[in-house]
Amino acid sequence: MATKILYFTVNGKPEQAEFPVDCPAQDVKDLFRSAAEAGPHDILKLYNPKGNIINISPGLEPNSPSCCYKLEVVAADRNTEPLGTFTSTSLMMCDFRLQGLEKKILMEAGETPAVVYEMKKQVDSFREKLESVEHLSWLGLFKDLSEGNHKPSPFYHKRTLRKTREECEHVRVKFLQMSSLEVSEEVRQYLKTPTFDNWQWEDAEIMVLLQVMYTDLDFTATFNIEPEVLQQFLYEVYRRYNNIPFHNFKHCFCVTQMMYGLIWLTDLRSKLDAIDLLIMLTSAVCHDLDHTGYNNAYQINARTELALRYNDISPLENHHCAVAFEILEKTENNIFRNLPMDKYKQIREGIIKCILATDMTSHNDILSKFKSILPAFHFTTKDHKDVLMMILIKVSDISNEARPMEVAEPWLDCLLQEFYNQSDVEKMEGLPVTPFMDRDKVTKPSSQTGFIRFVLLPLFIELANLFPCLEHHIIDPVRKALDYYTEMEKALEREKLNRAQCENAAKSKDTTPSTAGGHVEAGPEASRAHTPQTVVGDT
Repeated sequence: MATKILYFTVNGKPEQAEFPVDCPAQDVKDLFRSAAEAGPHDILKLYNPKGNIINISPGLEPNSPSCCYKLEVVAADRNTEPLGTFTSTSLMMCDFRLQGLEKKILMEAGETPAVVYEMKKQVDSFREKLESVEHLSWLGLFKDLSEGNHKPSPFYHKRTLRKTREECEHVRVKFLQMSSLEVSEEVRQYLKTPTFDNWQWEDAEIMVLLQVMYTDLDFTATFNIEPEVLQQFLYEVYRRYNNIPFHNFKHCFCVTQMMYGLIWLTDLRSKLDAIDLLIMLTSAVCHDLDHTGYNNAYQINARTELALRYNDISPLENHHCAVAFEILEKTENNIFRNLPMDKYKQIREGIIKCILATDMTSHNDILSKFKSILPAFHFTTKDHKDVLMMILIKVSDISNEARPMEVAEPWLDCLLQEFYNQSDVEKMEGLPVTPFMDRDKVTKPSSQTGFIRFVLLPLFIELANLFPCLEHHIIDPVRKALDYYTEMEKALEREKLNRAQCENAAKSKDTTPSTAGGHVEAGPEASRAHTPQTVVGDT
């Protein structure tokens, strides 16, 4: 089998990696992570000899010891991790690192010490424990199954909801230092694909990538957006996304990156005006500004300030729009400041329309309208174009399952954590509990199978009817995700059934009277006491 050898340094120490040329991307990343002895949440950065960040992938060019890549590890802040984020990926990584350690010891000592066997035994035991709980993997860590009343899980990743001044300043300085650096052509091309892995990038680097999007779509030149104004705008956007599990700055980037990818994949630059593309990209950037982790149902039921201000009509989406234009109201942040008033009004109208379209309560209406105009769709018809722009931001907003599983599944972990946080608060406050957020009823696979089948696929399929090229890029991965979670759901049901049967068998065994050593009397009371009870699984 043909292999590829890469030479690189980690903290100045020379290393080399060898892997098959057809090695999966995740295996290559795991190989580098193991070589760096990095933790599951640490961020890896690979630089080419010119000092440019490059993507860790099977496509890396072979090199020589005299022309090394440079691998850097950015340690995750352990104090910022939420309780219960030990995912299946983390467990796999732990196992992978143990295997590497065992191999190294075998090569040097000739035998595996007992301590390594014990560590492997503990990892296997922990995996079995995680996989046997009702909510799967890390979700079980949120729920003490021995207690009837569950305490709410940590809500803001053990940080403040709003970013601190120090946190923002640190990222701002780093962003401005990096903003003038050249982004490699490989990364620029990778940025245009739905397979892009957001987990490799820090917030300051994400801001650089957003800047690249505005530049590569020619927005800076076409709309006379000065670089320093764009940088200030992106910084203010970053500052106004909160420290919550899912609707955070990284989610903002993922939605924007998918929108950017769709623009290139469908060749929208030849079909829509540049101002329409600017509206869609900026809408994606701003679409969840100042989200606090509670959805519209909570806002309305709890009669929050937002619900009162917007009369229960899309309170969150209206707020996101308001914050966006609050940012743009300041001259130093206003990327549209060099445009005539009629163009600014067109952009404002378009952004409001797009962001309001992300409210899922309007999903069926927007999708139905899109389906009705598809047979006679025309890119120059304003109504048609407006609906398409709303469909594109909706697709981008809920597109995680169109990404590779190693990118998508951690996002589901984050989303469920945010959902469970809300349902815990709803229970504590005596509010109606949002059904699909209830940790006592929702499992990881059950949360996805229905959503993919009845929301994602119908939406994606209609967009692919207009752009057939998307079948391969976004529909095939979503179908695979549906198969994956369907199998997971079946496995969970089988596990629950097996557990119930084992409990029944154990109870029957425990209640069978023993005849050893003499005659046993079993009166009416004893008979009732030893009658096996039916075990009913959770619903």
